[in-house]
Amino acid sequence: MIKRITLLLAGAMLLTQSVLAADEFTVAGVTFTKPKTWKKVAPASSMRKAQFAIEDGSKSAEVVFFYFGQGGAGGVDANVKRWLGQFQKLDNNKQESKKVGGTKVTYVIADGTYMVGKSFFGPKTPTPGYAMFAAIVESNQGAIFVKTTGPKKIVEGAHRDQRKMIEEALK
Repeated sequence: MIKRITLLLAGAMLLTQSVLAADEFTVAGVTFTKPKTWKKVAPASSMRKAQFAIEDGSKSAEVVFFYFGQGGAGGVDANVKRWLGQFQKLDNNKQESKKVGGTKVTYVIADGTYMVGKSFFGPKTPTPGYAMFAAIVESNQGAIFVKTTGPKKIVEGAHRDQRKMIEEALK
């Protein structure tokens, strides 16, 4: 009887650990825990190290983690400029940098008419009412780029969870 209870408890602990581990992922040596409302999806390209969808009815936003290695993809300013350039018309944009656990993080928030496309190089369609919340995490192994884009309501609703996820990973 004691053996059976011990085996059941051990099995329950392993199941709990695997469920918790399924919510964790590592990019460039930083382990993140995805928010519960994010749905993991297969990365659309090899440039994407992790990808998620945040759904709200028939609409969804996309969260993508990019990592190109030490010094890859240019610096913070070049990426912020490129990201803001993906809007045909900007209604608002704001940039903020801070240190979290000794790591510099730059946040970029923007909304307006975003150029939506199925691929990076393919045709784009101007889509009003979109927003972006992005972060550049300057880790010891190189910058990690975390970019959420989609309908403004969804992105704004996910903003707090994304910031919390990043900052908890760096503590």
